[in-house]
Amino acid sequence: MTDGDSLPLVRCDGVELGYTGRAILPPLNLAIGRGDFWGLVGPNGSGKTTLIRTLLGLIPAVRGRVQFEATQGKRPRMGYVAQRDTVDFSFPLSVAEVVLMGRAGRIGPFRHARRTDRDFARACISLAGIEHLERRPFNALSGGEKQRALVARALAGEPDILVLDEPTNGMDLAGERGIMDLIGALNKDRHLTVLFVSHQLHVVGNYVHDLCIVHRDEQRFCVGPVADILDGETLSDLYKRPVVVWEHRGHRSIFIDRRDHDPAAPPSPLPPSPDSGEKK
Repeated sequence: MTDGDSLPLVRCDGVELGYTGRAILPPLNLAIGRGDFWGLVGPNGSGKTTLIRTLLGLIPAVRGRVQFEATQGKRPRMGYVAQRDTVDFSFPLSVAEVVLMGRAGRIGPFRHARRTDRDFARACISLAGIEHLERRPFNALSGGEKQRALVARALAGEPDILVLDEPTNGMDLAGERGIMDLIGALNKDRHLTVLFVSHQLHVVGNYVHDLCIVHRDEQRFCVGPVADILDGETLSDLYKRPVVVWEHRGHRSIFIDRRDHDPAAPPSPLPPSPDSGEKK
């Protein structure tokens, strides 16, 4: 391992997030290294989007500075997969054309894509498992297929960190599992650093290695290995509800324990986070 590999890609030491000089959360301490698989979880309005925008360089930190040690102070390349409902699907572009758009930052302004760029985009399509859809119109794909195409587009930019914003929203169980398996394989087989943003603890908790739970109402960050964060005591303290974490054959299930109020009632699934009703 080289020194560049051992240094974190992103480090936040006492960084405060917010807008117009006003912090909305307590100071954050966080280090994201090469090959890490991080989950970022929290309710709407909790500060997830603010944290992502700060890491992407779209807004400055209120206090402190986000550091990029592994890349000698230069911001690492971020491959961003936005929420599907924020992407305009009306353009009559093929999957190949959508994925090639991800090469724009590597090609440069006012330059045409070379054959090597097209070959690289094609390789990303194959990596996402949709090579049979290369010539299909993007707007004719299913939700899961569109998500795979958007992942391929992000990979086409050769990112240091793949950032995914609610990539499984609105999917059925099969589509959700397919996307999560794809992302898990990219992390494991390609040693790609992943930052997975979600409000679904039950999804994130079974794939990521480290977890950051953002809770603006409680003015707290919970940061650490997923095994330390996803335990009943920690979650009960955070959500102010009795929470049970049940693990069977390596799969975690998370429940609100209602039996304190009704001994005959079974546990109910834990909502991913207590929705504050605020928009992100």
